[in-house]
Amino acid sequence: MRMWMVNPRKMCNQHLLGEHVEIHMLVGTLVRKKSIAGFVENKLIEVHSIRKRHSELVKEMQRRGMQHQSPLPAFRSRTLGKVNRKTNLAELARRCERCKAAQRPRAKSALQ
Repeated sequence: MRMWMVNPRKMCNQHLLGEHVEIHMLVGTLVRKKSIAGFVENKLIEVHSIRKRHSELVKEMQRRGMQHQSPLPAFRSRTLGKVNRKTNLAELARRCERCKAAQRPRAKSALQ
């Protein structure tokens, strides 16, 4: 499980949807009271950011015309974990050409 925690507009559809699914998996893990120590130690998740991050991803999914029908179940949150956003942005660009392209600055329209 991984929370990229980068601007969702800088993610391709696959990574956007993938992070959304992984947030639901993370919440399921928390509800079942399974250990998340490895994910915290490897700086892959921020438990305290789950709800906000889910909302950010859903907003971007809807902006792209995608359907969203999976609200987060109730779970207990606490301040735990820290993700390095700058490192993750670079990692997305390294792994995925579509994410890399989404990170490039867009040229301004001649009408602007």
